Amino acid sequence: MLGLQWGDEGKGKLVDQLSKSYDVVARFQGGPNAGHTIYVNEKPFVLHQIPSGILHEGVENFIGNGVVIDPIVFSEEAGQLKRAGVLITERLRLSQGAMLILPTHRELDIQEERFRSGQDKIGSTLRGIGPCYQDKVGRRGLRLHEIHGAEFKNHYEKLRNYHLQILKDPSPEWKEEEERFFEGVEELRQYKMVEGQTYVQEKLKAQQSILAEGAQGTLLDVDHGTYPYVTSSSTQVGGVCTGLGLAPWHVGEIFGVTKAYCTRVGEGPFITQALPKEEHMIQERGEERGSTTGRLRRCGWIDLPALRYAVQLNGVTQLMLTKVDVLGGLDSVKVCVGYEIGGDQVKVFSPHLNMTEIRPLYDEEYAWEKLSREDRLSFEDFPIPLQKYIERIEKEVDVPVSRISYGVGREQVCLR
Repeated sequence: MLGLQWGDEGKGKLVDQLSKSYDVVARFQGGPNAGHTIYVNEKPFVLHQIPSGILHEGVENFIGNGVVIDPIVFSEEAGQLKRAGVLITERLRLSQGAMLILPTHRELDIQEERFRSGQDKIGSTLRGIGPCYQDKVGRRGLRLHEIHGAEFKNHYEKLRNYHLQILKDPSPEWKEEEERFFEGVEELRQYKMVEGQTYVQEKLKAQQSILAEGAQGTLLDVDHGTYPYVTSSSTQVGGVCTGLGLAPWHVGEIFGVTKAYCTRVGEGPFITQALPKEEHMIQERGEERGSTTGRLRRCGWIDLPALRYAVQLNGVTQLMLTKVDVLGGLDSVKVCVGYEIGGDQVKVFSPHLNMTEIRPLYDEEYAWEKLSREDRLSFEDFPIPLQKYIERIEKEVDVPVSRISYGVGREQVCLR
């Protein structure tokens, strides 16, 4: 399950719904910069690191090598689930190779963003993700299996002190969080740890099905996204293989998720960002506030060249569309079909385009009335203009739309 925009596409709800049909739900990359919100009986569960299949009995959940884990956030997240009666220790497995985020990783993240100015700012979530991945590729990070070793405290202090040599005027918060970090480590010690690659291969050998859950979105991919305004991991389909220890030929269906419009949190180019009045309306209707940062998301119209780019990059076989209800009742819903660059018109997206000189080209406009919030509407129940809007998306990206979400509830999904 991959996001095809800049994250926040509604993957958590769809993973939760699909989980019933799988034996294992596995997170393969990212960390607490993710925020997957699931509503159960109108109660929201916000999951940052724990896979979105955790709410289903009989489904095993797995955090793979490619994930970076913050023990503090993990402990808070686990506590939320335990208080709701979720048997998380029975349902969750952790890869020994996942990396640990230290309190000083957060300080480094804050410092790096502080030193950037103006257009250089990335818009980081300031959760320590980037610095943790830097330590991973720098071959000095702490892996999860180390928390059971006698030398863990020494290894922790060595890495912490390395960070403190780099930091200039660190805030006292890292020291205050250190105690909570070790409390979170104690929480992590309650869970069964496995050799990630072996775990995955054993599941496949037993002919068990695995649903891989991604965080963020394709346009934030560190290699193929709008660099440098990207996350620090591989958010596209290749990240499934590296993050779980999986050979490419094991990947079957590739589910791609997109909103009926576009949103982006933080800095970076956003070609189809709406005018302030339109943007505010979408923000209010869609409750577009980041579930990790609390920041208002920038909002705009669907960008079909960018969506086509993400579909082709990932080899998407099924498209899933979310939040079509948010656009119901608007006077006009725009569709970007290409760009004008220096007087020339192009219909192909590239993350290397000069974004400051691009003007979006909008084609036919659509409008449909507000949707009913009844469970399990059929495609034929949708207003005709919405049906045509969906069919237009399918035609442009050449992939069928198999599920359409039109509300926050678990059952407010149209199956095609």
